[in-house]
Amino acid sequence: MKNFWNSKLSNIVVLITCIGLTKSVAQFSADKTLPPRASNYLFPIKPGNTAIITGTMGELRNTHFHAGLDIDTPGIGVPVLAAESGYIARATATTGGYGNVLYVTHPDGNTTVYAHLEEFKGTVGDYIRKERYKRKVSEIDLEFTPNQFPVTKGDLLALSGNTGGSGGPHLHFEVRDQNNDAINPLIYDFAEVKDSMSPLVFKVALKTLDANARINDQFGRFEFSVVKNGNSYSLLHPVLASGAIGVEVLAHDKMENSRFRYGINYINLLVDNQQVFQQVIDKVNFGNTRQILALMDYKALELNGNRYNKLYVDDGNRLEYYGGGAKKQGIPVTNDKAVEIQLKDFNQNESKVRFDLKYTPVVTETPLLATSSKPYETELFENILKVQVKQCADSKSELAAWSSGKPTRIATAYSGNNQSVYLVNLKTILPDSIVSCQGTMHFNFKDRIPSEIEYKYYSDLVDLEFPAQSLYDTLYLNIAYDTLNQQEFFSIGDRTIPLHKNIMVTLKPKMSYFQSRNLGLYRKEGRGFVYVSSEWKNNRLRFSTRDFGQFTLMRDTIPPTITKIALSSAAARFKIRDNLSGISYFEANINGEWLLMVYDYKTGILKSEKPEPDKMLKGDFELKVVDQAGNEALFKQKL
Repeated sequence: MKNFWNSKLSNIVVLITCIGLTKSVAQFSADKTLPPRASNYLFPIKPGNTAIITGTMGELRNTHFHAGLDIDTPGIGVPVLAAESGYIARATATTGGYGNVLYVTHPDGNTTVYAHLEEFKGTVGDYIRKERYKRKVSEIDLEFTPNQFPVTKGDLLALSGNTGGSGGPHLHFEVRDQNNDAINPLIYDFAEVKDSMSPLVFKVALKTLDANARINDQFGRFEFSVVKNGNSYSLLHPVLASGAIGVEVLAHDKMENSRFRYGINYINLLVDNQQVFQQVIDKVNFGNTRQILALMDYKALELNGNRYNKLYVDDGNRLEYYGGGAKKQGIPVTNDKAVEIQLKDFNQNESKVRFDLKYTPVVTETPLLATSSKPYETELFENILKVQVKQCADSKSELAAWSSGKPTRIATAYSGNNQSVYLVNLKTILPDSIVSCQGTMHFNFKDRIPSEIEYKYYSDLVDLEFPAQSLYDTLYLNIAYDTLNQQEFFSIGDRTIPLHKNIMVTLKPKMSYFQSRNLGLYRKEGRGFVYVSSEWKNNRLRFSTRDFGQFTLMRDTIPPTITKIALSSAAARFKIRDNLSGISYFEANINGEWLLMVYDYKTGILKSEKPEPDKMLKGDFELKVVDQAGNEALFKQKL
């Protein structure tokens, strides 16, 4: 939603992005700070062979920009080679994220990153294993001096794997510059990567960005399928429009002999042959990666799983990928407009989408209004609450929006097909209920939360602390409370609204609880629940979250399960699961001596890694697994 709070940031964004319509620009302006393509890096997986790329730098992921190349491997155990000479500067082993990863620093100042590894090789591999045993930790983060582990271009660093947050066996390969920004590895002209295919476009979405805007005589967001003709796409019909219109595109790139989808690094938006928007993603700053939620239509992502790229810049968008006069408020439609979207991948394969916006003044009657069997429906767009009501025989032309015991009359915006639409500006009224001929609609709006400043909300039910810039735009906060079968449910915000930073929440339960470790806080996610770390203080529950949603208290009294897959003198392999709170920690020993176990949370597989490759496991083996609620499972066997 458009932020109506005055802030310095808004002025900065205006200076950067709203520099007006520019002359037609035929080419994308590349980042001048990127190194030239002349560097001779070695492809890290099977150099000289055509590679299958499963992900490219800069593409849109659900919560971040992808920072490198994902290189497909035929299973686990493919040799990973050093792209250039240098030294291993860092190694980490974690259950999530990049899993097992090596960082190699080179004389040119760059660092190459090799992630999701199965096994570290060579002297560094021996050192990492010994340090894990020395510290008795499964997860570790080590930094090295330049002379400690030197490498030569082409040296074997590791074997590829599927560790961490990997969705399948592959190598995640990054190139980071001296500022620790991820740059596109494709600048090194790897002959192993073949790409002559243009991006594919699937849909265009148009969105009204103020209360006076209309699309096909209606207010809201509307998706349109495209017709393909070679690398050109179009809409079947011109779109009636007026006011400020935002354009979004659903598209991805393709490569030969690959079923995978890729990101699109370069997007231009032209209106009447004049460039009004440009997006260039040639670097990823790790400090800004969550800002992707301002670049995409987050609501469409949450509800339908579709990553629509916004071709306009919201107030809360602080990314630096825009140039060429990117329009903050979208396209102002006051006459007919010819629109063209240009999309290019890194190899300059291009696709174009063309369509017309036909200017149509705002009308009060439209036959295009979709009917609904429900008495009324509501949906929030930016600062505007759209209310669609089924007309009654004696229907009046106004609604009564009640706030703090006082009504405000809202006139019909437009109607058609026995439906009437009303637009309630939440900047001026925050209704607790709206009365129409179809009855009373109740709302749980509690406050307006500004996006740029620190803000605190207090109530008898919940307290919230918002750090500065924790929101991408003004939040119309809704809070609700309910009980079911002696269980409390606290609804805080809307899951389709993203948070940029964690907020602090203090719940004030109305029920009395016997506080023990098995009593925990959970957030509803899909059909299940996710454990949320929290602490009790003065009969209140305090926690940090970066997700809105529904929260509840539950007890987890069931211990984890341990299923033996294989256990011998050569190796130990188990599958561990927990029914509710999730695995907190595990530990194994043999004859009382600590044994390194490595956990893959995606599969629940827990496997041993011996202190020495040729050492046998003999004696009394014991494995303990504990969940977040403190429930403990124990497995014992003599080897």
